[in-house]
Amino acid sequence: MLLDGHRTDRIHFRKLVESDFQLWLPFYLDPKSTEFWEGLPRDPVVACTEQFQRQFERYEKKIGGMNALIDIKSGELAGICGLLLQEVEGKEEWEIGYSLMPQFRGKGYATEAAQYCKSIAFENQLAPSLISMIHVDNLPSQAVAERNGMNRDSEMIYKENPIYIYRVWP
Repeated sequence: MLLDGHRTDRIHFRKLVESDFQLWLPFYLDPKSTEFWEGLPRDPVVACTEQFQRQFERYEKKIGGMNALIDIKSGELAGICGLLLQEVEGKEEWEIGYSLMPQFRGKGYATEAAQYCKSIAFENQLAPSLISMIHVDNLPSQAVAERNGMNRDSEMIYKENPIYIYRVWP
């Protein structure tokens, strides 16, 4: 489920487009952006390219995807957030995923976007529950999940990374 055209008080959601690549590349140039995820390409350009390819594939297959989060006040790309269909232990789950540009972290944007994703998903009866998959050491993302009403549900290894599954029900 994409949120193209949706808005909150501070954020305009829209599909990622190819021209966002150069705007999103600084995310991968900041070491803190990827410190909690093993297995990403070391080259920031390759990592960004692969992420964009995955998102465009999701759009084509209609299995959700990340939305560009545009800060309404400045017009800047603040981050990405969305509802993503994931396979977790052989079961399809809808995940709320989020990542922010360094200059927008710690200002409530991730929480605002994640809460909006949750409300839209449940209003549209997308799934009986939603998850967020978060590295066990990524305390800021865990805090966002908790502010989104999620509770730690389980722990597992996912794509070579130790993660917690946070879950929320309507």
